[in-house]
Amino acid sequence: MSLATKTAAESAVVHEDAPRSSWAAVFALARFEARDLLRYISVLVTLLLYVGYTAWTLFHEKEGMDAFPALQDTDRGTQAGPLLLGIALFVCVNRCTLRSRRRGTDRQFDVLLMEPWRRTVAHVLSVVPFAALTALVVLGEFVRQALRSGAVGHGSPAELAVGPLYVLLCGALGVLLARLVPTTFAAPFGVISLFVLGTFVSAGWPQWLSPIVDESSSGTVLPSDLIGRPAGWHALYLTGLILLLALCAVLVSGGRALYLKAGAAGALALTLAGAVGQSGGVSPELTAAREQASVSPQKDQSCVKHGGSTYCAFPEWTGRAGTWADTVDRVQSLAGGTAARQPLLVRQRVDARYGLTGDAALDPLTTPHQVTVSTRWGGNRISEFAVAVGYVLVAGDESKGGELCDGRVVTTMWLALGGAAHPLTDLADVRIDDSTTGSAIVRAPTDGLSMSAGQTDVVRELLTRPRADVTASVKQHWTELTAPGVSTAQVARALGVKAPKGAKDCADE
Repeated sequence: MSLATKTAAESAVVHEDAPRSSWAAVFALARFEARDLLRYISVLVTLLLYVGYTAWTLFHEKEGMDAFPALQDTDRGTQAGPLLLGIALFVCVNRCTLRSRRRGTDRQFDVLLMEPWRRTVAHVLSVVPFAALTALVVLGEFVRQALRSGAVGHGSPAELAVGPLYVLLCGALGVLLARLVPTTFAAPFGVISLFVLGTFVSAGWPQWLSPIVDESSSGTVLPSDLIGRPAGWHALYLTGLILLLALCAVLVSGGRALYLKAGAAGALALTLAGAVGQSGGVSPELTAAREQASVSPQKDQSCVKHGGSTYCAFPEWTGRAGTWADTVDRVQSLAGGTAARQPLLVRQRVDARYGLTGDAALDPLTTPHQVTVSTRWGGNRISEFAVAVGYVLVAGDESKGGELCDGRVVTTMWLALGGAAHPLTDLADVRIDDSTTGSAIVRAPTDGLSMSAGQTDVVRELLTRPRADVTASVKQHWTELTAPGVSTAQVARALGVKAPKGAKDCADE
């Protein structure tokens, strides 16, 4: 083979391998830039805080309502964790992209084989490991909650994807900003601008243009099929926006290949499709389903029997009937007369008409011997449910619970708290002012009770006495203790407690 032929053949091989070598160099540069990002204190600290705090919550024993998670809320709860990490990456990726300009090495880069647009691709790819780590943390957080014995409901993969997509979005936006405004002052100004912009799109359909949309209520947990968030469309919108920002940064950096322009057009189409899809609002079908679940929940529920009582719940909560039955049995075991054997119908209720942001109070049931239980459980909700069971056993139905202001309040509170493991603690938790002295409103799933200072003194005294002794007295004097109009003083004397001076209740007014 002649020298000329050999040189031509070697040249052909070099040109054939050049694209492969160029992309290998891009990935190598992306790995270097990813490691370099960890050198920034803001990225390292926010990453450690995010991973460390999440790991601590995973292995920390949950108490109260946290021990009974609803997975349709847990998936949204994973979205707030990456917020600071995303902001740190936005600023630091922007700074890394501007490194050659700050140090005056752009001219040296001009003589390298790697084109500027490929270096831009490497900067975008440098954020991928952080997004992958975020995805692992999100998955671990959700799986740990799903494995809790009190977990109910179903999570949404689209909601879980928001955290990792947010990290990628921040990185792509930081690179694009560096290519459009090549100054380090642009990134801090961009963070402030995005924060200000977010305050103007915090309601209605424009809020879905924000990467993370927080819709939550402290008192309402909706069944999964009634949530109505356009999570799938939002994930599509974020995916298209990430690709659009990244490809725009590549095009600004000099990328002129047809497939880059076609990709940018496709990303724009994805972004618009997602934006339009998530702006549809609540459908008429979902509105009707929410109305039915709020007004006629029995049409969506299934019922099971435990002991002598019946428990009706939405499909995702049917497994919790045994837990509710434990509370009912505990309360009834302290009652006397026919109430100790009275079959109850416990029905789960929720007001879903206003969506996730609604927190409307539930109207009491007027049907005798029916008790409301909410979609949240654990902590204070157990004591509140016990109060509802107590005043249904004493007064007959929930609609009369708000009318109890006489000595029957003492009987009701003894039934609700007398069998608890920590009755005085539960007494404080179930009262709005978190106290065990003075007058206060007692919470319940529907109407609460008004508890006077004198009634509080009597209840507190009963809760400090031997449970068996008080239970025997309650059963012996049950008819007197549950008679309408009985005074607090009469209840105290019947149970062997000194009536507090100046005790006031509705019978005295």
